[in-house]
Amino acid sequence: MTWSPDLLIIVTLTFLLAGTVKGVIGMALPTVSLGILAATLGLKEAIVLMLVPSFVTNVWQGVIGGNFTMLIQRLWGLLAAILLGTWFGAEALTMTDTSILEALLGVTLIGYGIFGLLTPELPTMKRRERWLSPIVGGATGVLAGLTGSTVLPVVPYLQTLGMSRDAFIQAMGICFTTAALGIGIGLTGRSLVPPDLGVLSAIGVLPALVGMMVGRVIRVRLSEQRFKKVFFFSVVVLGAYIVARAYIL
Repeated sequence: MTWSPDLLIIVTLTFLLAGTVKGVIGMALPTVSLGILAATLGLKEAIVLMLVPSFVTNVWQGVIGGNFTMLIQRLWGLLAAILLGTWFGAEALTMTDTSILEALLGVTLIGYGIFGLLTPELPTMKRRERWLSPIVGGATGVLAGLTGSTVLPVVPYLQTLGMSRDAFIQAMGICFTTAALGIGIGLTGRSLVPPDLGVLSAIGVLPALVGMMVGRVIRVRLSEQRFKKVFFFSVVVLGAYIVARAYIL
């Protein structure tokens, strides 16, 4: 892909917005950036561009918080399955026509947005955690490899494990970091990371970090609950647009 002023503007504004959302609610940088970039540039390009900003920002979220060692010991089966699943899922990105994967991404975003709007009461899964974690991790990894989206089903699953708020946010960072690492390994191993897009992905780290700082300022002045409703509704609309773009537009 040839760099152009329009491309640089799209990437910069996308990660600035995605970082701002993450600064406000503590998550969703990959979701926002992937959704916008897939809707404007295409799925393969979006996944590559998302990798470095997602990895860097989620490493910070995953390491800071005081629960890192405990979470690694508790979630190692989930994390290992995410890594393995992304490797197999990324094989689908070798296809020339990825319209079905773009539609799958759109459906995933719609599902995630509806889940966020409804906030259903989830049963506790602590007693089933040992055998359920690898299953959820594998499903998350495969879906991440196919679409780049790392939120389902791992985020709802983490909500069922009875963690404190701080541990939950840190666990999401660890899982998202693992997924980004797995996607990067899967794409690089299949020669699907063009050097120019890799460099542009690294450039996206700066606006993402600036956006996170802006988001933290907004968070103290804005109702987080109201912001989340607007965010999840926007995710549903974006997902619907991606599905329509894949098969109609």
